[in-house]
Amino acid sequence: MRSRFGLLALVTLVVMALDQWTKWLTLAYIPEHRPIPVIPGFFDLVNVRNRGAAFGFLNRSDIEWQFWLFLGATVVAVAAIIALIRSMRADDRRLVLGLGLVMGGALGNLVDRVRFRAVIDFLDFYIGAWHWPAFNVADVAICLGALLACLSLWRHPREEEPRKGTQA
Repeated sequence: MRSRFGLLALVTLVVMALDQWTKWLTLAYIPEHRPIPVIPGFFDLVNVRNRGAAFGFLNRSDIEWQFWLFLGATVVAVAAIIALIRSMRADDRRLVLGLGLVMGGALGNLVDRVRFRAVIDFLDFYIGAWHWPAFNVADVAICLGALLACLSLWRHPREEEPRKGTQA
């Protein structure tokens, strides 16, 4: 069990450090709302703030309660991840890695929310006038971690408990 929590902590800390470092670089070198083309017509580096969640959901400056909603959601997610790791019967490194990516991403974005009341986003993909909402390293980690955790749970479903009155 100790190795599960060690791997979870290591992945979480690496994701948080990489996320915060890239956001520090963004703040230091990219003027706010002035894109830097990397692949013209497809990918820019930007410096934008997102007060909402993924894809700009609840990204409004006229409300304050979304900060508390996302703070609570992060606390619940971290508690759920720790409970899930604790209740695992067998070591599943892929699941722990996935959950560590999710937790590191969630906590990386929480650091921004506490510091700025918004998340720093800087990766902007687009074609013509169509833009995918800008995102960051934490968002990538959350998406990859969720995918990895789902794949792990799908490939190794939890063993069924025998029902009352039936033989195993």
